[in-house]
Amino acid sequence: MLRGIFDRIVLVAAILAAACVPSFIAQYRQRLGGRLDQAVTDLQLFQEIANRNHGGDLKKLIQHHLKSSDMTFRDEGVAIQKMVDTVAHLRESLQALNADLWSQLQHMVTRADPELAKATWDAFVPATSLTGESLLFAFAAGVAIWLLFLAAWMAIAAIISMRGPSLSRAPRAARSSAGSTPSRGGPPRH
Repeated sequence: MLRGIFDRIVLVAAILAAACVPSFIAQYRQRLGGRLDQAVTDLQLFQEIANRNHGGDLKKLIQHHLKSSDMTFRDEGVAIQKMVDTVAHLRESLQALNADLWSQLQHMVTRADPELAKATWDAFVPATSLTGESLLFAFAAGVAIWLLFLAAWMAIAAIISMRGPSLSRAPRAARSSAGSTPSRGGPPRH
């Protein structure tokens, strides 16, 4: 009886929680897109300098900075290169998230930015998507979690039942020897 109630609660809760995963990915993707927009805006200022002085080649601008004898100027070259690398990485990540749900999940598990994921989680608003893919994922993940719960429940029950008989015999023996009923062979012994 108790397991029946718990396993239904676990099944429903698991499906509802899994149904929120596509929404979390969508919110992560929006945050990633915002970060990309900001990085492109910051880099645009240097692109304009490259357009004026280096024929639009940002790599030439970076090399010009890196070859300078002025340490501050060289540090700026390193910073610009980091901005270029960041924009490339963010574009790659955003492209990976413009795929089917299963590919998005794979990207989130293997290559998500932990800082960005934490920021998304901190502002996360649970929601569900009613697309076929999202509903299929919610059902599949919910049932998988439910099956894990059932396996754990049965394993714990098996462990308890293996230990149980030796523990439960002592109280019965103590109860029967406590003198609750006299034996047929004669008066009770005191």
